[in-house]
Amino acid sequence: MATLQSDVLVVGGGLAGIVTALELLRAGRRVALVDRDTPERFGGLALWAFGGMALVGTPQQARAGIPDTPERALSDWVRFGELDPADSWPMQWARHYVEHSRGQVYDWLVREGVKFMPAVNWVERGRYGDGNRLPRYHIVWGTARHMTQRLIAALLREAGEGGRLTLLHRHRVTALEGSGARVAGALAIDETTGAELRLQAPAVVLAMGGLNGSHAEARANWPKDRPLPAAMLNGAHPFADGRLHHLAAGLGARITHAGEMWNYAAGFPHPYPHFPGHGLSAIPCKSALWLDHRGERIGPEPLVTGFDTHWLCQRVAAQQKPWTWHLLNWRIATREFAISGAEHNQRIRDRQFALFLKETLLGNHRLVRQMARQSRHFLVADTLPELAAKMNQLTCSHDVDRQVLQATADAFDANFASGERLHDDDQIRRILHARKWGPDRLRTAKPAPLQQKGAGPFIAIQMQLVTRKSLGGLATDLQSRVLGAADQPIAGLYCVGEAAGFGGGGACGKRSLEGTFLPGCILTARAAARSIQNLQ
Repeated sequence: MATLQSDVLVVGGGLAGIVTALELLRAGRRVALVDRDTPERFGGLALWAFGGMALVGTPQQARAGIPDTPERALSDWVRFGELDPADSWPMQWARHYVEHSRGQVYDWLVREGVKFMPAVNWVERGRYGDGNRLPRYHIVWGTARHMTQRLIAALLREAGEGGRLTLLHRHRVTALEGSGARVAGALAIDETTGAELRLQAPAVVLAMGGLNGSHAEARANWPKDRPLPAAMLNGAHPFADGRLHHLAAGLGARITHAGEMWNYAAGFPHPYPHFPGHGLSAIPCKSALWLDHRGERIGPEPLVTGFDTHWLCQRVAAQQKPWTWHLLNWRIATREFAISGAEHNQRIRDRQFALFLKETLLGNHRLVRQMARQSRHFLVADTLPELAAKMNQLTCSHDVDRQVLQATADAFDANFASGERLHDDDQIRRILHARKWGPDRLRTAKPAPLQQKGAGPFIAIQMQLVTRKSLGGLATDLQSRVLGAADQPIAGLYCVGEAAGFGGGGACGKRSLEGTFLPGCILTARAAARSIQNLQ
């Protein structure tokens, strides 16, 4: 068996692994980075992500008059995430995040040539104002793809011609090896040739992503007190299957909060899937009516995005059938419909500012037409009875009664019969509240009847719950060292990014303030690199 020696072995080529390797190369270390995917997919999910980041105390916030502080952010974080104050390491990582997201993420990325859009978005406000009390969601100009590509370019420049970086694509780690009580490397297999390779290093950094890229793993960890849908789509990376978590557990590492996940309530199958079950995560339209499989509005509290994704997922998972419907019209769709990720946000991804501004102001007809053309789950019809027929044809059922769908639309539209002063609908109230913040006003239609003349045609989108990120993982300390029994570090073993639950094995708790994942990868990676640099 061939042997490769380095100062540090990094397992996983996503954002956390890339940042760890980059920082270690800059410190003069020899790094071997093992990634299971192909070279063109180097970067993992970050290469495909939208690029939203929850950041505290940025120039964008200052210019918008947002009086944010680490103390306010931590208060929101702990309350909304329902963190247990006795859960020491997640609490410490939450505090580390809010105190250092400006300096160690925002400023660091700016020095790397990454730019942020000027507007700060307000997401995850909480159903009762118990989430983000202030806007914190910053968007990378160029999406996470551009950011990841810049960091990869920096990684390759830093490696230079000195041979200090060894990149092994299409290699899968099959075992972790130790020397005495210390982890000292791993075994890997080249999935192209089948050849085995021994990777020796005094420090091993696990950056393999989360657990729920495997639905079997997600279902095994699903909390018993929460509804589990009969079917789900996969928005995570299929290689993030938990196998390396269990290998680490075999050496004494602790997997914590494995049942906590950041899923999305509104996904639909990718028209051109990259892997089986691949789902796209829609950013649900605030103005769409969220219906059950019969075409009746889910209530009594209507489902509205932007306030509590964790709650939305539980409501969707509890439905009788594993899908819901979004009922809207063309007017709403062109203003509000969006899909998370770099792939379907090409104006931001490709930094086409003029076209981005045009589609923001005049409506994104391009994306709506694209989905109507590509996805059989995106239905368009001139009348509600015709739409009901298409909905039943898609599900091979008679679930949606045309009269029920008509009555659902009529009941909502009745709110507008006596003018704006007599609105009495919680969804309308939430929309009006959201529109008070400038960036939300641009992307949220003014409330109006669904059957308003000239607003058609009608649209129904069949949605399913889509798995995304693991909020739990391997327990780690603030140096990203993997912890075993009695919170003692396992010598030589580190864990970063989603594999570590974005710090401590579960820094977000049960809910994320949204946008905490990419910064969590950077913070944990830089902590691991600093710790390894300090080793003699």
